[in-house]
Amino acid sequence: MMILVAGPYRSGTGDDPAKLRANVDAMHDAAVELFRAGHLPVTGEALALPLIERAGSGGVGDPVFDEIFHPISSRLLERCDAVLRIGGPSAGADEMVAQARAGGKRVFAALADVPVA
Repeated sequence: MMILVAGPYRSGTGDDPAKLRANVDAMHDAAVELFRAGHLPVTGEALALPLIERAGSGGVGDPVFDEIFHPISSRLLERCDAVLRIGGPSAGADEMVAQARAGGKRVFAALADVPVA
């Protein structure tokens, strides 16, 4: 399955770069485990952040960031089979879960819930 890893990015970070990086690292760690289980993991951050930088964003939460960050995850999810929700509170990650459920896609709440491919 192609599985979107959805977790907090900005939530609870105060936009501190080290905390943002830690959140991305947590999503990437989960993605490695999904890959090792035979799946194709993806994160919206992996696609969005380079585009946001290239599009001229001046920083997290500016208009360029907002133009790309959540919309790219939403578009990506349309192509995915499932979502793995990780981490703590996150309106954006919860939005991805709601979108997945509305689209009849599987939603996993833990790595242990994802079957080996």
